Amino acid sequence: MAIVTRIRREVLTLPAARLGPDNPLPPLCPLDEMHRTDDRDRDGMPGDMARRLGHEPLRSLLPVRVRDGYDRTREPRALDALVIENDRLRATVLPGLGGRVASLLHLPTGRELLYRNPVFQPAGFALNGAWYSGGIEWNIGATGHTTLACAPLHAARVPAPDGGEMLRLWEWERLRDLPFQVDLWLPDGSDFLYAGVRVRNPHERPVPTYWWSNTAVREEVRVLAPADEAWQFGYERRLRKVPVPTYDGVDRSHPLNSPYAADYFYEVPDGRRRWIAALDADGHGLVQTSTDLLRGRKLFVWGNRPGGRRWQEWLTAPGTGGYCEIQAGLTRTQLEHVRLEAESELSWLEAYGPLDTPPDGAWTQAVRRAGERLESVLPRARVEAAYAAWKPYADTEPGETLATGSGWGALEVLRADWKLPGTPFPASTLGAPQAPWRELLRTGSLPEPRRVRPPGETLVAPHWRDMLETAPATPHTEYHLGIAQWHAGDRAQAVRSWERALLLAPSLWPSLRCLAVADQESGHHERAAQRYADAFDDLCRERRDDGEEWTAAVAALGRESLGALLRVRRTADARAVWDRLLPAVRRRGRFRLLEAELLLAEGRREEARAVFDAGFEVADLREGEEAIGRLWARLTDEPLPARHDFRMRPETA
Repeated sequence: MAIVTRIRREVLTLPAARLGPDNPLPPLCPLDEMHRTDDRDRDGMPGDMARRLGHEPLRSLLPVRVRDGYDRTREPRALDALVIENDRLRATVLPGLGGRVASLLHLPTGRELLYRNPVFQPAGFALNGAWYSGGIEWNIGATGHTTLACAPLHAARVPAPDGGEMLRLWEWERLRDLPFQVDLWLPDGSDFLYAGVRVRNPHERPVPTYWWSNTAVREEVRVLAPADEAWQFGYERRLRKVPVPTYDGVDRSHPLNSPYAADYFYEVPDGRRRWIAALDADGHGLVQTSTDLLRGRKLFVWGNRPGGRRWQEWLTAPGTGGYCEIQAGLTRTQLEHVRLEAESELSWLEAYGPLDTPPDGAWTQAVRRAGERLESVLPRARVEAAYAAWKPYADTEPGETLATGSGWGALEVLRADWKLPGTPFPASTLGAPQAPWRELLRTGSLPEPRRVRPPGETLVAPHWRDMLETAPATPHTEYHLGIAQWHAGDRAQAVRSWERALLLAPSLWPSLRCLAVADQESGHHERAAQRYADAFDDLCRERRDDGEEWTAAVAALGRESLGALLRVRRTADARAVWDRLLPAVRRRGRFRLLEAELLLAEGRREEARAVFDAGFEVADLREGEEAIGRLWARLTDEPLPARHDFRMRPETA
C-alpha cells in the first residue's frame, strides 16, 4: 500500500498580538501558581496520591524568565506552521509556539475536532506568563502550563513505524533539566493522530516529573470518561472527591452547567481503558486515549458566571464562542509530580481522533456506548501495538530540520557529554544567551559584559552553581552566584554575594534589586522600599537608550518599585518613580492600574476613579489575580464593571 502521509511547511496568518521582550529581572519571589491545596484535603486520599502531592513541588521559576512583554494589539502576523496530513486527517502544528497542534481537521466530514482559536493572544496563564488558548498543548515541568507555551521547539522529519514520516518535536525543559520529545504521525488511512511521547532523565539523581496533554474543544458538548468519581479543584484551592456526573445538584458533564471555573480529575479505575471524549448534541466530537502510563483524565471548565465568560472573551475574538479542556496526565491530578529515576525514561502513546456516538441519557449508558464505539474504531490492542512499534523509532536520528528551538539543550549536552539518541542538541544552536556560560565551562571564568546592558540569564542548577563558586569573584560573577544561591535556598550567602557585587560593580541596580527582594521576603519592607528607590534611580542614570531591552528593564523595575514604595506609604517617592517612566510604559494597562492605586494613595479618589472610567486592559493579568477587583472595592461600593470582572471563584471562598 502506498504511504500517503505528507509533512509540509505552511504559513498561518492570524490576527496576533506581539510577544515582546522577556522580563530581564530574575524571578526571585515564590512561584505565583494557583494549583495548591490545603494539607487538610489529604485526609482520606489514596496513599500514592498524597505522597505525590508533596513530592518536590516547584518553588521557583529560575532559571526561566518571566514573559510579560506582550500586548493586546492584534495585527495580521505570519506564524510558521508544519502540516502533517493523510487522506483522513490534517494536523497543523506551530513549532515556534510550543509545538501546539492548533488544528485537527477530519477531512471526510470537514469537521474541526479541536477548538481552533482564530487569534493569537498571549495571556498570563503559563508558569512564566505568556500562554495562549486552543488546540493540543504539551505541558512538561511542573504544575501549570509549561514555560515553553510560547517558545520555539526543535522539529524535524523522522521515519515512522509504517514506513512513512513522523514529525518530531523536542526541547530541553529547563525547570527540571529534562529533554523530551513528541513524535506525531498519521498511519495511512488512519482517523487518529498518534503522539509518541518520551521524557528522559540523563542525570545521576532522581528528578520530579510532570506531564499533562491539554486539548481545547468547544464547550457546547458533553464530556465523557470511564469514571464514577472525580477529584474537584476550584480557585478556592480545595481538593475534594465528588460523584460524577452530578454534584451539588448539577450535571457537570456539560461544561456550561458549572457556575465557576473548576477542574474535575476523573478517578478512572485500575484496569479500565483510559480515554476521554467531548461530544456535541448530534453525537460528533473528539476522543483522546492512550497507553496506561498516562493514567489521569481531566475536564476543565470556565463556568457560566461573568468572570469565566470574561476570560473566554479575553483569550479570543468576540463572538467566536467558548471552550473547555479535556486533558490527560501522568498522575490522578495536576497537583502531583512523579519521581523519574536516575538515567531512566518515561514513554507512552496517545491517540486523537473523531468519535461518533450519542452522548445523551444516563451517565453509565452514555459512557458504555462511547467506550464500545471507541473500541470498534480504535481497539485498545491497536494502541498498544502502535506504541510497541513506535518505541524502536524513538531513538532514530532526525532527518530534515524543520524548525530550531533554543540552545540550552546544546549547552547541557556540551557540559555533560550526554548521548541522547533521537533528540540531538547540536552546538550550532548555541547563541548569545549561552555564550557566557560556554565561556565559564571552557575557562572557569564568567566573562564580564563588554558593554553596559541589563544582565543576561542565570543558570542555577547545582553543577553551574559549583562552577560559579570556584570562578574568579568579579562583580558580574557574584551577581549570578547570588541568584543561584538564592534558588538553592541559601539566602544568607546570596545576600553576601550581592553585597560583594555592589562594592565594585559598574551597575548597581541589578544587585540592589535582588537585595530589595531579599528584604521583602524577610519582612524588612522599609529597607526594601529604599533599595528599590536607589536601584530605580541607578537604572535611570545608566539607561543608554529607549530601545526594547532598556525599556523592558525600566518597566519591570519601575513596577516592582512602585509596589514596594506604596506598601510603606512613600507616595512622594512612588510619584517620582512614576514620573520617570516612559510615556509609552505609563499607557500600558498594568501601569494604568498602578496609577489608579497611586492616585488613591495620594488621596485623589476622583482621579483614581477616572482612570477606571477611561478604561484600560491589563494585558498580563494573571490567572486568578484579583487586584483589579480589590482596588475597585476601595474606590466605590458599585458593582465591578463587566469589563474588569475576571473573578474565578465564589465570592464567599
